[in-house]
Amino acid sequence: MAAAFLSTANPFFPSSLSPSTSSSCSSSSLGTALVHLNNQNVQRRITLCKASNESLLPPPVLTKRGFTLCFITSLVLAAGNGCSNGIAAILEADDDVELLEKVKQDRKKRLERQGVISSSSKEKGYLQDLVYKLSQIGQAIDNNDLSAASSVLGGSTDKEWLKNANVAFNKLSSSPEEKTQIETFNSSLASLISSVTKNDVESSKVAFVESAAAFEKWTTLTGLTGQLKGL
Repeated sequence: MAAAFLSTANPFFPSSLSPSTSSSCSSSSLGTALVHLNNQNVQRRITLCKASNESLLPPPVLTKRGFTLCFITSLVLAAGNGCSNGIAAILEADDDVELLEKVKQDRKKRLERQGVISSSSKEKGYLQDLVYKLSQIGQAIDNNDLSAASSVLGGSTDKEWLKNANVAFNKLSSSPEEKTQIETFNSSLASLISSVTKNDVESSKVAFVESAAAFEKWTTLTGLTGQLKGL
């Protein structure tokens, strides 16, 4: 492309010009060139001054976070996947610290719960009585003897043994899940009393299983399973 351009361009001094004219034109071109060079020198000095002034500007303030990001970025650019693995290892180490802290907190809560249970002998007595009552009711329903089950239940949720059981529930429950199981137990037991009163064997069996399952799950959540006989 450059060769084609040069071959078709007009010469600086066409043959139609006389030598004197050429000399005059040459002088004029030289003057123009000098002006052009002078302008270039001025532009160069301006550029040098600008560069010098920029070099005197204070360096940007680098925060700790910015330094960390720059450091990680430089490592990524320098080491590629190897650095990525290293960063992942750092993040995993942070996760391990958080996990260890969670384990410590869980252990602390468990010890506190054990302390509460150990000091709640009266409440454990209420729960042990509940286990015996449920065992009697279950045997009676299994034998289709709803009259015997009714004699234990008493026909209402206002029985003393059930009130005492709820006292123990409320004292020894702390998590939402445990409280949910208490609600399920009381609701199922109310259905059981209603079904027994109506002499509905099948509904009584279903309600008994639901109430017993809720109570058993609650004892597991609270850590009382091994401390109550008959479970």
